[in-house]
Amino acid sequence: MSLQDLLDKQEISEILTRYMRAVDRGDLDALRACYLPGAVEEHGGVYSGPADAYVDSIERTLTHPRSITTHVVSNVLIELAGDRAEVECYVTAFARVKPGDTLTVARMLDVFERVGGRWGIRHRRLVWEWNHDMDRTEGWIFGMLAADPSALHRGAKFPNDPVYAS
Repeated sequence: MSLQDLLDKQEISEILTRYMRAVDRGDLDALRACYLPGAVEEHGGVYSGPADAYVDSIERTLTHPRSITTHVVSNVLIELAGDRAEVECYVTAFARVKPGDTLTVARMLDVFERVGGRWGIRHRRLVWEWNHDMDRTEGWIFGMLAADPSALHRGAKFPNDPVYAS
């Protein structure tokens, strides 16, 4: 494996991580930047079509101030072939929704391409693995983390999250 291969794999891995940050923070511009122009999103039977239209379809959910999600990427496998890469990764997602909390695992099967010197998602196919819906109980580790949860430093939506502070 060459040094350039390692650099390419690192850039692709960072795009996957930036994608998840953008989803969790509701940062639509950062989310769109992960895709190449004309990219396709197949979202596990829920959506299939242009990636831009997919982002439009989830905008309200992602930016809603009460939308709480945490997406974790793991098991990243990147197979390079010049300016194209086949990428598989697992995503564990926690979401707080009206009836309760839900934990989901899916895999993203991506085609990345390098266009104009930068890597981006050309085609994403998400497949669901499993889901577990949970009753909502928020005790901050049964009260051991904080007796008063309002004192905790919490994440927020774009642009108010600390990650965007200069």
